[in-house]
Amino acid sequence: MDSLTQIVLGSGVAYATLGNKLGRKSLLVGAVFGTVPDLDVLINFGGDIENFVYHRSFSHSFFIQLLVSPLFAWLLLKMSWARCVSMKRWTVALFLVLSTHSLLDSFTIYGTQLLWPLSTHPFGISSIFIIDPLYTLPLLLSFILLCFLHEKPFAQRINTSALILSSIYLAWGMVAKWHVDNKIHHALGNKKIEFTHYESTPTALNTLLWRAVAVTEQGHYEIYASVFDTTEKVDIDFYSSDNALLSELNKTKPITLLQNFTKGLYGVYTQDGRVILSDLRMGQEGYYVFSFVVAQKSNQQWETGGFQKLNNRLPLDKLELIFSRITDPSVDLSAKATD
Repeated sequence: MDSLTQIVLGSGVAYATLGNKLGRKSLLVGAVFGTVPDLDVLINFGGDIENFVYHRSFSHSFFIQLLVSPLFAWLLLKMSWARCVSMKRWTVALFLVLSTHSLLDSFTIYGTQLLWPLSTHPFGISSIFIIDPLYTLPLLLSFILLCFLHEKPFAQRINTSALILSSIYLAWGMVAKWHVDNKIHHALGNKKIEFTHYESTPTALNTLLWRAVAVTEQGHYEIYASVFDTTEKVDIDFYSSDNALLSELNKTKPITLLQNFTKGLYGVYTQDGRVILSDLRMGQEGYYVFSFVVAQKSNQQWETGGFQKLNNRLPLDKLELIFSRITDPSVDLSAKATD
């Protein structure tokens, strides 16, 4: 999730576990440690692809967080203001702040390696968009109120209510995903469409309109479905890709990393003498957030290399169409609509 959300979530969890001892200081503690896992973005893992794949790895692992929590607690107890809290309580509170950061990230599509180093599987429930105001708002309002409130019992009730409301919204996202997936699978079945890989995720800033990808050997289907749609209103568009082209390239580590991390949900395209591998899970056709050059043409042959990330952000006018499509099935979000 975005940094603001992780800050206010970390503050809420810290206040719930330390607020009766530290008061408003716990908000600052939660804000700081709630952002610690994402400091891995400052590490260069060796290239654009490696930085993409290894983000949310060791720093988001429950095992690593369990190991570093007592260390962080020991360091904090060197400060006089922190000594009113026991070592055990500090350790538990810090682990909860760090682990809830990772757990929340795992509800997005990106992929979070919760069990690193035992497993590098990128867990991604994909039931909430990476930025969702309806999840963040209760926690943000609670954070602001707690900065000024002095009555601890009342403040704790506000904080607890915010944590419950945000958790209910997460549960709603999972229900909405199940509901929409059901409709999409029925729509695909009605058209007798077979696929090898499938995933759905909410579109930007909401959990009412969903985008799904169903991958075949020839390309992939991009699917849009609102929670209000009937099965007949589900939008399904096919886009061909050159995934078979990868068999002509040397299977270098960066390419293998991308194939594994995307869980098979990738598309391969040729453009301007380059082979581009796009993660189909994030963005939409023509505007994939994570696209990488994996080969370039030289002497009429493909040479593996490059591996740089391309900038290809979704235009704001597309975002406006997304909100319109929630209640209006006639809105066309396909790439073909702008061809």
